[in-house]
Amino acid sequence: MNATSTVPLRDRHCRPLPEGSPPLPAEAAVQLLAQLTDGWRIADDGKSLRRAFGFKDFHHTMGFLNAVAWIANAEDHHPDFEAGYNYCRLEFSTHSVGGLSENDFICAAKVDAL
Repeated sequence: MNATSTVPLRDRHCRPLPEGSPPLPAEAAVQLLAQLTDGWRIADDGKSLRRAFGFKDFHHTMGFLNAVAWIANAEDHHPDFEAGYNYCRLEFSTHSVGGLSENDFICAAKVDAL
């Protein structure tokens, strides 16, 4: 799969990437970013994909975080996160490539579908 695939990101699945695989080129990451909802951004160093979410209360925050955990386990691709009473910040990065991979954008699209 690649940035120009006709299959929507949310319908794709993560694939294992061996240690040392190359990260996505910046141009491909920008193309994939355009397929996500507003709010996602590529970090200044180009190595992660981030978004902040706001919620009404703790219950809704935890419901969202549990849904993200379900996606992450199903795809075997886990974000870093920070959460509090009414917020959650997600950060996807592919550690085995030392930066971004298509897997990060696939998971972000699945989060968008929540």
